[in-house]
Amino acid sequence: MDLGLAFTFVFRDENWLQKVLINGLIGLIPVVGQLYLLGWALEVARQVALDQYTVLPDVDFNTYLRRGFHAFVVGLVYSLPLWVLALPMVLLPTMGTALKLDEDVLAAITMISSICCGGLILLYSLFMGLLLQTAYAHIAVKDTLNAGFELAEVFRLFKVAIGAWLLAFVGAFIAGLAASLIGSIACGIGIIFTMAIYFPVMGHLYGQAYRQAQMAPALNASA
Repeated sequence: MDLGLAFTFVFRDENWLQKVLINGLIGLIPVVGQLYLLGWALEVARQVALDQYTVLPDVDFNTYLRRGFHAFVVGLVYSLPLWVLALPMVLLPTMGTALKLDEDVLAAITMISSICCGGLILLYSLFMGLLLQTAYAHIAVKDTLNAGFELAEVFRLFKVAIGAWLLAFVGAFIAGLAASLIGSIACGIGIIFTMAIYFPVMGHLYGQAYRQAQMAPALNASA
């Protein structure tokens, strides 16, 4: 993993400013813009994973929007267990109130369910965040929605390069935090540029991790 390259490759394109500006403006479109930027990031991931990267990808609205929508659907499905884990925190206190339980008992039930379910939600959220990176990169490489649901392959790609995916996760977090902080300058107008830089950086990190997973001996031996 080359974190330095992920954070600087955007500026090596001689037309980076123009591309960042155009894609940043597209990103301002409600909902659609964010899906497009995610798809743009996945194009970077695809090129890096396949060792085909040359310059920052040009605008390809339909392709990137479709790919971003695929990633959104996969992320939505992966997040379903979070809703299941959150149910006891809502249902148990409600049932306790309906049964007219003692206030101390009800408070204890509420606290225990919040601690247990909250802990599980936190753990699953971290796991999901790591696994989604792999799923997104797999979607980018295969360019199909179904790729995100090839769980055996996604788990295998994740397992053989856990260290790389952890670095990608941390790198993407740092990039997102920097984009938010720097973008808040000038009444938030800068976010147009910083978020349009953040997405390809994230994609580059995902592509590097995916490529490392593909080159892992364990993966090659089982192929």
